Amino acid sequence: MSSEQEKNRQRLKQLLDKPGNGVCADCGAPDPEWASYTLGTFVCQSCSGLHRNIAHISKVKSILLDPWSSSEVEFMDSVGNNASRAKYEQIVPAFYYCPTHADCTLLREQWIRAKYERNEFLSVDKQEPYSAGYREGFLWKRGRDNGQYLSRKFILSEREGVLKYFNKHDAREPKAIMKINSLNATFQPSKIGTAHGLQITYLKDNSTRNIFIYHEDGKETVDWFNAIRGARFHYLQVAFPGAPTSELLPKLTRNYTKEGYMEKTGPKHTEGFKKRWFTMDDRRLMYFKDPLDAYARGEVFLGCKENSYTVLPGLPQNVQGHHWPFGITIGTPDRKFLFACETEEDQKDWIAALQSVIDRPMQPQEYAVEAYFKRKP
Repeated sequence: MSSEQEKNRQRLKQLLDKPGNGVCADCGAPDPEWASYTLGTFVCQSCSGLHRNIAHISKVKSILLDPWSSSEVEFMDSVGNNASRAKYEQIVPAFYYCPTHADCTLLREQWIRAKYERNEFLSVDKQEPYSAGYREGFLWKRGRDNGQYLSRKFILSEREGVLKYFNKHDAREPKAIMKINSLNATFQPSKIGTAHGLQITYLKDNSTRNIFIYHEDGKETVDWFNAIRGARFHYLQVAFPGAPTSELLPKLTRNYTKEGYMEKTGPKHTEGFKKRWFTMDDRRLMYFKDPLDAYARGEVFLGCKENSYTVLPGLPQNVQGHHWPFGITIGTPDRKFLFACETEEDQKDWIAALQSVIDRPMQPQEYAVEAYFKRKP
């Protein structure tokens, strides 16, 4: 390597110490090792791969492995991550989901395309698809009973406070009406089996109902996701007047605390344990026969330790019928729930997730949910 190139590489490494350059410009991952020498940004390896999809705008190189010219280094020095974000993220709506390195590829790719390719955050007009408060279109929806994906018309109306879908294209009455106040959307590519898969949940008679959707065009799926976040944001601003935006944003959509298989037994603890798919959504621990079921077979409310909720490793003595060796006992004021995990690591992860919820004091509105669970037959 020529001394000129070595000098350029050292200068590039020094630029990583400048404010903003120590994390990926797009997903915030620490210690980026790649850079876009046409945009002047430092990015992680994962985002550098997504920049290759917009090669007409962004050209990337490895900081450590590729040769750099003095003029390219000068350009990187003159821009950098903070200046780039100030340029391309001028007007990101408060509700718009800005992905992290932990998020799925689709969210990160569409964020990168929205910023640099479509310039969505330079003019409000380009944000119409998710900022208008009304959206309609066709999405592929998984059938509740047969598991087939069929095209369904969806309408999101902030004014009516609902998301609804229709089974027939000319149907007058919607098949389902989902109120925005209980709506959640979360990307589930591996669970649904498509990179664009979105799980939408809502409460129906205070029980959770799941629907699974996708669109072939990733931009469409992400626009629907942000439209739902926008509608939820405006609903919460009305519901909690005076609440700071920073308090509302975490409530717009949420990923599940934990999901996976465990075994469970019935209330008398005498039945054999059955394998079920568990989803922990805040204080609701739900179990399903299949991960893509529309309705949970059952739900356990997780209160707080001050109200006699506990989680312990192991099962009571004399309990039989479980195939998996690593037990978990959840104690509630009314009864004990028994579960078994396949591995010790699963058991530890579940206990940590359950404990984190039980350690958290309950909010006033959560007492109403707890009361509902107690009344359930």
